Order: sequence, then structure tokens, then C-alpha cells
Amino acid sequence: MLVPKKTKYRKSQKGGKKITGHATSGNKISYGSHALKSLDSGRINSRQIEAARKVITRSMKRAGKLWICVFPHTPVTKKPAEVRMGSGKGSVEYYMMKIKPGRVVFEIDGVTDEVALNALTKAAAKLPFKTKVINII
Repeated sequence: MLVPKKTKYRKSQKGGKKITGHATSGNKISYGSHALKSLDSGRINSRQIEAARKVITRSMKRAGKLWICVFPHTPVTKKPAEVRMGSGKGSVEYYMMKIKPGRVVFEIDGVTDEVALNALTKAAAKLPFKTKVINII
């Protein structure tokens, strides 16, 4: 799973509740010929990225190439169940990344159009926001 090797601070603040606006960077295909693009805003964690990656590589039968265009770098903390209030912030549970609409999440190349469409639609089922498959014309 994707975890940062080294961070400046172990824990971070949430940074607000809403993810507003559209993606200004990472919104175009830059490596492959087919891509999975987000239509909604949301949070994606390393487990969801790994599940989608496994589905894509299996449905492509390990032919072609896959690029993961997002990296979960924000730590999310959680306190254990049935713990009283106070006594500081909880420990880091997982890492996530905020996704804005229009952000390219995965790119693939080296496979046919129907294989790419099949792989990316299966991966879209593993993600917590609406997506669409795009390709270079």
C-alpha cells in the first residue's frame, strides 16, 4: 500500500470539511492513452488505490502499463473505541488524498480500447466517487 516514506509532521489537521472547486493540476492525460477521471470530489485512501490497481492489472492480464497519478500523503488519525474524551489526538490510522472533480486517478497504455474500458470500469467500482473513462483521440 502507498504510505509516505518520511513526513515532516506525523499528524496533521483536517483542513476543513468541503472539497471545493475543480482540479487545476493533474486534469489531463500525460502518460497513457486511456485514463480514469473523477467527476465528484472525495477522499481516496491507500487501500482503495491498491484495490483498484489490483483489478486493473488483473483485467489487463499484466499487459500494457499502468500509472497511478495520485498519492495519499495526508495522515488520518483515529482514537480507539470506547476511550474517554481528552488525552490528546489519536494515532495515525491511514493515509488519504483529497480528490477534486476533473482529477485523473489512473492512466493505462499498451492495451486495446475494449480491454482498457473494461479494466477502468471495474476499477471505478472500487473508488468512493463517480468517475468516467477518457482517452486520447
